[in-house]
Amino acid sequence: MADPTESETDSFDAGKFERDRQKVEQGFWPKLRRIAGRIPFVDELLAAYYCAVDPATPLRVKAVLMGALAYFVLPFDAVPDFLALFGFADDAAVVYAAIKTVAKHITPTHRDKARTALNKLDT
Repeated sequence: MADPTESETDSFDAGKFERDRQKVEQGFWPKLRRIAGRIPFVDELLAAYYCAVDPATPLRVKAVLMGALAYFVLPFDAVPDFLALFGFADDAAVVYAAIKTVAKHITPTHRDKARTALNKLDT
């Protein structure tokens, strides 16, 4: 998969990015607090979040991650989250694809912040 920062000819939808950013800003932490213990990919989700909000992260990388995080936050998606075992499969697939696309931009610092946040959620 091509790195989203490499192609300058791709169109960038600033309006969609802003809508996704607002959804994530409003809904990420409340949803994460409710379901953190039920999702196996919570550490990757948090690392993606910290990468997406890092001012040093390139805008196109932020856009990819914000889109995936907004999908995670949405209450209605392809597979409803309340379905046992399968509810977060689509969320995991979307987050995994986004992370795979921008993996080189998720730094050890983002992962450290994710671990610290996860430890705070556990207490």
